[in-house]
Amino acid sequence: MKNKTDILTKSRSVKSPFWRNVITFLMVFGPGLIVMEADNDAGAVSAYTQAGAQYGTKLLWLLLILLPVTYFCQEMVVRLGIATGEGHAAMIYKRFGKWWGRFSLFDLQLVNFLTLITEFAAISLALTKMGISPYISVPTSAVALIYVVVSGGYLRWERITIVLCLLDITWFILAFISHPGVANVARDTIIPSMPKGGITSDLIFLIVGIIGTTIAPWQLFFQQSCIADKKLRFKDLKFERLDTFIGAVFTVLVAGAMMLVGNVMYTKGLTYEDPAQMATVLAPFLGTFAKNAVLLLMCNAAVLGTMAISLSSSWAYGEVMGWDHTLCKKVKEAPKFYAFYIGAIALAASIVLIPNAPLQAIILGVQVLAGLILPSAIIFLQLLLNDKELLGEFANKRWNNIINWIIIIVLFILSVILAVQVMLPNLFS
Repeated sequence: MKNKTDILTKSRSVKSPFWRNVITFLMVFGPGLIVMEADNDAGAVSAYTQAGAQYGTKLLWLLLILLPVTYFCQEMVVRLGIATGEGHAAMIYKRFGKWWGRFSLFDLQLVNFLTLITEFAAISLALTKMGISPYISVPTSAVALIYVVVSGGYLRWERITIVLCLLDITWFILAFISHPGVANVARDTIIPSMPKGGITSDLIFLIVGIIGTTIAPWQLFFQQSCIADKKLRFKDLKFERLDTFIGAVFTVLVAGAMMLVGNVMYTKGLTYEDPAQMATVLAPFLGTFAKNAVLLLMCNAAVLGTMAISLSSSWAYGEVMGWDHTLCKKVKEAPKFYAFYIGAIALAASIVLIPNAPLQAIILGVQVLAGLILPSAIIFLQLLLNDKELLGEFANKRWNNIINWIIIIVLFILSVILAVQVMLPNLFS
């Protein structure tokens, strides 16, 4: 971490407290933005645009509620990662034993791998619309994703990933040219309301999918491992909290922009099978720029998701197995860690190339599965954050626990409703 040391030395040599804080923040900045915006992956593009296409702007209020939920969940991860200097998987094994450790690790690896398939499915769908065969686009993307991670250190990877995150600003441009109506957007963001038709099975399925793509289990593992790999300490806590808050706000704004793009389909009465097809349908109304932008942003979302999710799996498995698991080491110094990352990407890319796979159904279904296992993942986090022996003064306060248990209970209720819906599909007809 030579670059980090150099920046820290420079920040100490700056006399102005303001600029010293700015330099220190820039040194810390990264994990919070990446963990949030990488969750606006292919599944998110699918879920948010579908919400706009089916219900217009009526579900924007849900994002406003999810903003503090997202931040509070990841803020706990920040405190835990800085206090322990270890990843989330390692802490679960140490504090709860092998059985619960294996349970949480199995859940993570299952959902992560299925999600990786959806990311490559999105790349395949998007670039096919641009005339590029999946047998070219998918393997090429896999090789590029492997190269970015194995060819440099942590800071190089982080800088490239931050640039990819900031490319999502383009969604704001697309939302602006879609002319959604400021009054409607403001009203439906601030005032919760149900779409026409009330509560239906499709609406519940989509809401759980949105929650699953806004707050995903892999995020808890990813950011804590990221903080440990970057070697952040307690003096960095306030800056990493700010990094996480900025990431949460940016991510929710991008999600809202995706809904507004989908809203064009709603107002025009148009239908589509997947976001790639939606881009083609939008072209006559928003122009060629919008079509190409949606397709490329879909690929960018998939790339971000693939890197972050694969690394969360690799970090978690490496922690449990006792391997060297850091991007600060070269491939020959941490061969098993990198091999796990490469293997996950290669296998997921291969599955996507199977002919006639139901790609759109897989993309949305995985988000719902993530929503189902999220409550158990947050319970582990909540219990760890109440361990005063581990965290001392940084353990949860009473107000933290009240908020967190409300979040857990709501997520659990939604999971039960979804399970009932699957068993009794006509319940909400």
